[in-house]
Amino acid sequence: MIKKLINKLWRSDGQEDISTPTDENASFRLMYKDLLIGTLQIQGGVWKFWYSQEFQMQNDILPLIDFPDKMHEYQSNQLWPFFSYRIPGLNQPAVQEILKHESIDSNNEIALLKKFGRVSIFNPYMLNSIL
Repeated sequence: MIKKLINKLWRSDGQEDISTPTDENASFRLMYKDLLIGTLQIQGGVWKFWYSQEFQMQNDILPLIDFPDKMHEYQSNQLWPFFSYRIPGLNQPAVQEILKHESIDSNNEIALLKKFGRVSIFNPYMLNSIL
């Protein structure tokens, strides 16, 4: 119940019913140019993010605000806003057409992130799904 209330409060534009499937696993690489920033993974309904060794050893790019400690592995039952903002408003006609044409479940956060998460207007990072 609390999880549904939290989702309603921070999601809008058709995203209120998005949830993370607990029976689906996926991995993503977060890149900046040729630098692997870190890995995002979902297993058993738990999201994890950790920085790559390459990123940990460099000092030119600061850690992401949601993940300030370069040595820590982060875990959450909800996808962090840094990543969820990559999913567009689902009420947009163009997005609705893509969902329909490609038979994408509009409630499946993993499927939506795979389809729409590669680029974001909010930051210069690329998010690539690992097959």
